Amino acid sequence: MEPESDPKAINRARFELELEFVQALANPYYLHSLAQQNILDQPAFINFLEYLLYFKEKDYARFIHYPHALHHLELLQHAQFRAEMRQDEFRDFLHQKQFDHWRTNRNGMAAEPAVDESSTLS
Repeated sequence: MEPESDPKAINRARFELELEFVQALANPYYLHSLAQQNILDQPAFINFLEYLLYFKEKDYARFIHYPHALHHLELLQHAQFRAEMRQDEFRDFLHQKQFDHWRTNRNGMAAEPAVDESSTLS
């Protein structure tokens, strides 16, 4: 059976592409780029982001290497977060919060209290 007609191979290829894309969402600079190009405003893309929430399920989350990707995927469900991603200052704020998390997190235990990034949605 040819790879193009093998449903299992097609599903695996699609999953790998979606996984790679979701992991790219961990990068605030990538999110900023998407926002600058108005991609985050497109209804089809917003629907795609909602579809990708399946990665938060245990069976799929285990494939994620960058946990911030899932956090950002969740934040991208909100119009205000998508709009704020256009701003250089917000991109830098998100990047700093991500860096602070990585710097202070030791073996899954935070050395300092975590700041809730979702507070920007209030």
